[in-house]
Amino acid sequence: MYAFSLDMISIPNGLADGGLSGITLIIRYFLNINLGVSTLVLNIPLILIGFRFLGKRVMFYTLYGTVCLSLFLMFWSHQTIIKPLPLHHDLLLSSLAAGVLSGLGIGLVFRYNGTTGGSDIIARVGQMKFGMSSGKGIMIMDYVVLFLSLSYLDFYHIMYSLIVSFVLARMIDLVQEGPDRAKAVLIISNHYQEITKLIDITLDRGWTYLNAEGGYQNDKKQIIYIMIQPREIPQLKQLIKAVDTKAFVTVLDAHEVIGEGFSYKRKKYHVNLHK
Repeated sequence: MYAFSLDMISIPNGLADGGLSGITLIIRYFLNINLGVSTLVLNIPLILIGFRFLGKRVMFYTLYGTVCLSLFLMFWSHQTIIKPLPLHHDLLLSSLAAGVLSGLGIGLVFRYNGTTGGSDIIARVGQMKFGMSSGKGIMIMDYVVLFLSLSYLDFYHIMYSLIVSFVLARMIDLVQEGPDRAKAVLIISNHYQEITKLIDITLDRGWTYLNAEGGYQNDKKQIIYIMIQPREIPQLKQLIKAVDTKAFVTVLDAHEVIGEGFSYKRKKYHVNLHK
């Protein structure tokens, strides 16, 4: 997907790319060297860095990903069955398509602990050593390379290339976080036992009690901590209101949840609160 995006969308429509791929585009413009060849050669020193910081297992996947990327870059540029997408009349559409497709491809590789070499390796090292998200690390490197791409592209196309980099970074983070998004809810109420009883029979969700102390009266409290699906928020609010209209509720975003009800199935049964 990433190679297809470069060969069939970015290059035909005059869009630059970030990271190592952007450097190979610069080399292609000035020296007319195939992207697959330059990608393979430039990845050698980066792979050596990866072996030091990421370990042998990850770098095995990186070698595999790098070779596959190089082969597919050669394949898409030489095959004659599928034609490049002629979207030069609408650079915004080209940018969005390139960003989504590239980000989806790289994000899938990252999600399963691989890389396609190049700036991916640096981004993974930054993620492990400094806690920076892969998408943000790649976006920073992309902007540096896009600045260098002004050597062969006009400012107009570079600005649209920035859109590609931004969408790509967001797609990588979205794919890495996975589809198991949820809401973390904190509930403070003196009627916490009645609320959790309704949560049990209505939503079939587990919960945790957190020991707390009120800041004004210094009285002991129990905070209910629960993870639920976004679609269950209205139902949860309804049952809380049915027990305690003065309950204090905080809803937080949880980008990924692993456990019963989220990463594997649970039994389901429903109770009508109005009965």
